[in-house]
Amino acid sequence: MKRLRLTSATSVVLIMLCIMYFITYLDRVNVSTAAAGFGKEFGLSHTQIGLVFSAFAYPYLLFQVSGGWVSDRFGAKRTLLFCGALWAVATLLTGFATGLATLLAARLLLGFGEGATFPAATSAMSRWVAKERRGFAQGVTHAAARIGNAVAPGMIVLAMTAWGWRASFFVCGAISLVWVAVWYFTFAERPAEHRRITEAELAVLPQPAPKAGKVPWGPLLRRMAPVTIVYFCYGWTLWLFLSWIPQYFLHNHSLDLGKSAVFASAVFFAGVIGDTLGGTVTDWLYARTGNLNRARSLMVSVCMLLTLLSLVPLMFTHDLIVSVLCLSAGFFFAEMTIGPMWAIPMDIAPQYAGTASGIMNTGSALAAIISPVLSGFVIDATHNWQLPFVGSMALMAVGVVLAFRMRPGDRFEATSTAGEIAASQQRA
Repeated sequence: MKRLRLTSATSVVLIMLCIMYFITYLDRVNVSTAAAGFGKEFGLSHTQIGLVFSAFAYPYLLFQVSGGWVSDRFGAKRTLLFCGALWAVATLLTGFATGLATLLAARLLLGFGEGATFPAATSAMSRWVAKERRGFAQGVTHAAARIGNAVAPGMIVLAMTAWGWRASFFVCGAISLVWVAVWYFTFAERPAEHRRITEAELAVLPQPAPKAGKVPWGPLLRRMAPVTIVYFCYGWTLWLFLSWIPQYFLHNHSLDLGKSAVFASAVFFAGVIGDTLGGTVTDWLYARTGNLNRARSLMVSVCMLLTLLSLVPLMFTHDLIVSVLCLSAGFFFAEMTIGPMWAIPMDIAPQYAGTASGIMNTGSALAAIISPVLSGFVIDATHNWQLPFVGSMALMAVGVVLAFRMRPGDRFEATSTAGEIAASQQRA
């Protein structure tokens, strides 16, 4: 397939989605580093800080499926314009927090704003990305998200040092508002409607599909159940890392705020590489074998196993360098699963890609609720910063086995809906 220019319509759309993923994760994880400031100012325990981390995930969980349905029904452009404005306001309000209650309220609003973002982006990709490049598109957008993870500690420390922890949220909120304005002018719901699209680009994109009709909720939920469980297993580790890695280096290795930010960024940059490589590898496997089950399920299983093995040495050493290497390797292999995992909803149910990806992402959202709080509780109760990783290893082992139940090669057919339509036509 001919390589497209960075200024082409399809490339601009993908770049805008990459920037969105970067900003959403910057707005999510800035709180992890800023906790050193507001935790001290408000006198919060680790358990309370964990609650602040996880508050975002409650509405995020609730609006995954409904947000995916909204994007399938009303379009990714309008969905992301509304969501972007909302998460920008929520980020700004975090900077005005006066205590635990207002921090929780702002984080809840952030979760509401970001709940539909990834399903809406997946819905857009199902029309704007060729089937052979789905893994790459999901990998590179999530790599941008991990860049947000990686730069957040350093960026927030700089803002905190210069102006205090509140200023970091004002900066992030302003960046979000700029993205919303640019998205309005650069995205069209259907590729053929974009004023700068070329015939060459349209030739490699999926054929326009009819607008998604009534969602066959029962069959689709059952079909996506194994995928959702596997993504929960991955999400547990993701949210443990995003929430507690900066604090892990700060307290477990007695580093100052600046050094802990550097080591946290090193771990998150390993995830950037993993996301990009994972998306490329899954597309290469699919092109080489023509087998989606190998390109997606087998790859996810292998990467989860390697994640588990990478974290094992943490249980037997307190050495800083070993910890950095183990955590970086673990995050690298965990993130290699992202490209194949987010391509699976498009493989299984392209007509309902937003809804299907929302169903899948409820797994990670549920993990985001439980993992940070339980980890904080374990740390408070035992003063052992290694123990939370035991849960990650156990769930990765579950994911290794269940990944083979996802079967992305078996495309979902809305047979019940088709039968209902045929029956109604006969009655008429």
